[in-house]
Amino acid sequence: MNVILRMGCFCGKEAIHVNNRSFYTKSRLGEGGFSYVDLVEDVNSHKLYALKKITCHSKDDERIALEEVEVMKLFKHDNIVPLEEAAVVPINVYTKMRDVVSEVLIIMPFYRRGSIEDQMERLKKKNEHMSEIDLWKMFLQICEGLKAMHHHNPPYAHRDVKPANVMIGDDSTPILMDLGSAAKARVEIKTSAQGRALQDQAAERCSMLYRAPELFNVETHSTIDERTDIWSLGCVLYAMAYLESPFESVYQRGDSIALAVMGRNLKFKDIGYSHNVEETVCFLMAINPMERPFIDNAIDKVTDIINSMENRV
Repeated sequence: MNVILRMGCFCGKEAIHVNNRSFYTKSRLGEGGFSYVDLVEDVNSHKLYALKKITCHSKDDERIALEEVEVMKLFKHDNIVPLEEAAVVPINVYTKMRDVVSEVLIIMPFYRRGSIEDQMERLKKKNEHMSEIDLWKMFLQICEGLKAMHHHNPPYAHRDVKPANVMIGDDSTPILMDLGSAAKARVEIKTSAQGRALQDQAAERCSMLYRAPELFNVETHSTIDERTDIWSLGCVLYAMAYLESPFESVYQRGDSIALAVMGRNLKFKDIGYSHNVEETVCFLMAINPMERPFIDNAIDKVTDIINSMENRV
């Protein structure tokens, strides 16, 4: 469930009740197709939170929205967004649109520093880049968040890892959020119908610029696993370093992103980073998923790079 950040402001007089807590709406933080996110304040503690409201047009929509809540409950990790509260609010058909059956409300922490995408925009405006050691340390923590998902029994994949879905805490901790695309990672594709269904789901839930090649063309008699996220990680590392997706220029030209992804035509700029950045991006973005590393291999590689850099200082 992708959230497009769009700043706006309005003041809410009425309190929103989620379970036994009440919140006042302060402003609109973002909007997506069937959801929006508001900045809210706890009436009692005056602490700020993000409230995600998912509009459900059917019981099936409601089931999918509640899957996001259940996935959030599964993971307690410093690098994965925690769930504060969640509730389903039935909609009175006489006061609301008749084709809406309910709203699912999700209360999460509010991250005032925004996302890695926001940070990329700030750096771009100042014509600056992250220092390489900060780049690796932040990237390692993103990997650690994914490790918690990939090591779950059964393994889960996030399926929409991108800079806009990694928030930054006050202490610079990166936090994976927007678990609406997350699902059990390992899927055996036995029929062409299964392949088409997963491909359609990926098209709806996984951002094109960060989507793994095997999700553009899901082959029959193949197995999809958590390494879809590893490709996305490679794209995120590239974006954090060079302040744009590896396929941004393809998108800007209006060319086929699917063809560019499946051909993995990567271009690296010389901005003063070591060869480790280019080498690790290529390591993570192996076109054949069976040749792609698992998260533990990625963490080992990044840890070795950090250790070698710190030993040189």
